[in-house]
Amino acid sequence: MCTRCISPAAVGPTLSRRSFCQATAVLGALATRPAVAAEGLLEPTLRLRGPATPGTKRVALTLDACPGGFDRRIASYLADDGVPATIFLTSAWIRRNPAGLAFLLDHRDLFAFENHGGRHLPPVLGDRSIYGLRAAGTLDAIRREVETGAADIRRATGTQTRWYRGATGLYSPAAIKAIEAMGFGIGGYSLNADMGASLPAATVASRVEAARDGDVIVCHLTQPKRPSGLGIVAGVKALRLQGTVFTHLDAPAA
Repeated sequence: MCTRCISPAAVGPTLSRRSFCQATAVLGALATRPAVAAEGLLEPTLRLRGPATPGTKRVALTLDACPGGFDRRIASYLADDGVPATIFLTSAWIRRNPAGLAFLLDHRDLFAFENHGGRHLPPVLGDRSIYGLRAAGTLDAIRREVETGAADIRRATGTQTRWYRGATGLYSPAAIKAIEAMGFGIGGYSLNADMGASLPAATVASRVEAARDGDVIVCHLTQPKRPSGLGIVAGVKALRLQGTVFTHLDAPAA
């Protein structure tokens, strides 16, 4: 999200931190399910489909590449230990981080690429801000945001994206219908690990380590100077010691 990648102090008056935290509770669905957040916005939950092999815990690690830097600490650890992850790219991140993109492309066997939008605009209708980010405002603007992100990712990586995750992870209900009509699954999540890269490393590690079978974890690849990145590494290491299997996202439901 990209509360997820902005300071807690940037939270605007539209949505309170308390409302956000309440909305991030895991719902336990096996597919995308919209959770009511605040003021008519939805925060969809996504979990992996299907049963795991008995005795095995599966999780999907997803990393948002919002406008910002490149946290090589996370990417290098995942590459060195062979941990697959799904990277939700923005056009802005691609332009600003050519070296980071090259690193990810050098490890295409591990990293899958999905769509986090062109300008990193929340897919929310109306003249408002969400966590300090100006909303797209109209369905046409939301469609442009999705299309631009998809086109830029295709040019940069050769990937035809199937999932779209909006900035902030919050959506107007009409936006969800419009995005799905474009052929994209909504890239929700069931475990918010770093709350916009705002949490201490120990807290992030504990949240990641507590992942349940089927969880889709969201965290951030854009804040190399914040301690949360070290927490992601520590939490993933702990899950691996438990024998957790990491996987990419399933295909969206037809």
